[in-house]
Amino acid sequence: MSVELNHTIIHARDNRESAEFLANILGLEVGAEWGPFIPVQTSNGVTLDFASIPGESITTQHYAFLISDEEFDAAFERIQQQGITYYADPHRKQPGEINHHYGGRGLYFKDPAGHGMEIITRPYGNEE
Repeated sequence: MSVELNHTIIHARDNRESAEFLANILGLEVGAEWGPFIPVQTSNGVTLDFASIPGESITTQHYAFLISDEEFDAAFERIQQQGITYYADPHRKQPGEINHHYGGRGLYFKDPAGHGMEIITRPYGNEE
């Protein structure tokens, strides 16, 4: 068997709010609550298990999602409709812009817990 990422836990102030936020942006489904987790599964089978940790500080993490051009268009439209601030760069120096790295499109935005989310249409290093 080859090594694959199966799931990861994402800390949130409100696990349902964060799961629903990301699922909405990416056009995914929120799964049934399982113990302390609210799962969101990606198309390659990786599950993002959102877990509430109220009262604790959350260490900001970065999550990047490779999506199709059509999925990017839909996600970008939802981001704009919801008035979510987005950036072309991870340092948030280019607000309201997208990037075109490797011939694709990408952008960064924050989720309700403050995690850095990224959507890209071409993997980094892809020279096509």
